[in-house]
Amino acid sequence: MKTVLLIDDEKRMLDLLELYISPYGYKCIKNTSGQDAIRLLDEEKVDIILLDIMMPGMDGWTTLKKIREFSNVPIIMVTARNDKGDIIKCLKTGADDYVSKPFDEKELLARMEAVIRRTNGKTAEDTLLSFNDLTIDPTTVEVHFKSIKIPMTPKEFALLELFLQYQNKVFSREHLLSTLWGLKVDTEDRTIDSHIRNLREKLRKQGFPVDDHLKTVWGIGYKWSS
Repeated sequence: MKTVLLIDDEKRMLDLLELYISPYGYKCIKNTSGQDAIRLLDEEKVDIILLDIMMPGMDGWTTLKKIREFSNVPIIMVTARNDKGDIIKCLKTGADDYVSKPFDEKELLARMEAVIRRTNGKTAEDTLLSFNDLTIDPTTVEVHFKSIKIPMTPKEFALLELFLQYQNKVFSREHLLSTLWGLKVDTEDRTIDSHIRNLREKLRKQGFPVDDHLKTVWGIGYKWSS
């Protein structure tokens, strides 16, 4: 059974989507907040996301952008807007497809299946991130160094994935907090320091020269030096 995360501020729409989708073998997780959905993705593995654009607080655009900073999960935007500019913006921001309300049930399901097929059709080489015998696999959420698996929490994995994707980029603590926990979270900067410390210890324990690459930028944050 595949898991779909439904994000929409209207409970009625969430219930309607679940009514359409669940009979076709989908487990539905419903969420009315983009910020809460981002936190949930740290705990739940989902196969696809249906995301509304017009939401109060964190809108669909911001939610999409934030998710794309740490995850390649397939995302279909579902909205009442049908402007060509919106469609282009969706795809450029990282959405895999776009469906307008009111939508046809069969069309929505067909688009979901097509997006999942395209995503599953990627080879391991397409998704694997490698650096000096260190490899991380976003599809299995596993980290290996010289074929030895290194256990990681979801937050540690997300940090390492972000660093390897954007090597030599300096990330402020505030940026890392907003990326991993969502906007306006009640989490202190030292939480990031604690996760970085744990990440370093785990990599160092397996013999990876993490201190040569994961650098502290004093007064700002962290970067991964290649």
